[in-house]
Amino acid sequence: MSQDPYDLLGVARDADADTIKKAYRRLARQLHPDVNPDPESQEKFKEVTAAYEVLTDPQKRAAFDRGGDPFGGAGFGQGAGFSFTDIMDAFFGGQGGPGGGRGPRSRMRRGQDALIRIEIDLAEAAFGVSRELKVDTAVLCETCHGDGAAPGSQPVPCETCRGQGEVAHVQRSFLGEVRTLRPCAACRGFGTIIPEPCRECSGDGRVRSRRTLTVKIPAGVDTGTRVQLGEQGEVGPGGGPAGDLYVEIHVASHPTFTREGNDLHCTVTLPMTAAALGTTLTLPTLEADVEQGAESGVETSFEIEVEPGTQSGTQQVLRGRGVPGLRGGRGDLVVTTIVETPSRLDPRQEELLRELAALRGEEQPSGQVKAQQKSVFGRLFGH
Repeated sequence: MSQDPYDLLGVARDADADTIKKAYRRLARQLHPDVNPDPESQEKFKEVTAAYEVLTDPQKRAAFDRGGDPFGGAGFGQGAGFSFTDIMDAFFGGQGGPGGGRGPRSRMRRGQDALIRIEIDLAEAAFGVSRELKVDTAVLCETCHGDGAAPGSQPVPCETCRGQGEVAHVQRSFLGEVRTLRPCAACRGFGTIIPEPCRECSGDGRVRSRRTLTVKIPAGVDTGTRVQLGEQGEVGPGGGPAGDLYVEIHVASHPTFTREGNDLHCTVTLPMTAAALGTTLTLPTLEADVEQGAESGVETSFEIEVEPGTQSGTQQVLRGRGVPGLRGGRGDLVVTTIVETPSRLDPRQEELLRELAALRGEEQPSGQVKAQQKSVFGRLFGH
């Protein structure tokens, strides 16, 4: 050989594989034709690449250390073929060499996740519920048990790629022979061919089927909450592990209550006489919607006191009567009172209201007009 590969790469004679690879990577970045088009640099790049090929091949390196010519008399850097994968391995840390490809890929892959949407009542969302679902997904083929071959047969090695799942394509360039690996078209990269596919699944290892699942929806869920059922989704090709099933919740509207977070809101409308004199109201609870009679002693209603003189828009907050939280605790119930003014009065009712107005000195009410309070910003800057 005309030059010493150790000197070309700038490494010691006892350098290990990692040191050699780092040295080549550093020089290749400086001398590669895409970076440095100078003819001398291109020739130097060929020599450095050939040196790297010698020192990374145990047989060639041993032959050179014994004083032999690993190229069989060819001048160093002349006619020395190298593969494109060798260069990529040096840059990205791959295995390198003819046997360092990806190899055949498995027919067995994880299945896709599945999503199903269901609607539940507000009470069911608050206290939890179990639901049976009918799910149409891919399941394991019982005929071939996932391997895709008809009973009594089995996959055979691909003759085109000899079971490697890849074929090499070699091209010549000014750098030498450039070898690239591509998935085998005959076996689609699997390395095996199924001569007799299963008639039930057509070789996929799975079939479509409808099955019934029971999902437990925890207390406190809301619209948009997703409940995850592990490995209840699609079975993967080749009988691979199933994906997950996600159950997305939609909570139906309630005739009495609306929900804001874990709080419940409801509105009661009172005549002005009840608001003025005070009264007692009976309100239903959410528990009343959960399977009547299924649990003895469940409170289905409760009473609230409306104080005399209650104004329209007054709110009462009842602690702990809202929706249970997913992480514990329970929200509140907010009751808003709306006072209703009568729009139609008969003569006697009108007479009584006029007498009341006279007794209260309200025959000619002037009303109270208050100036709008300035904001903090307005008070500070005079606006």
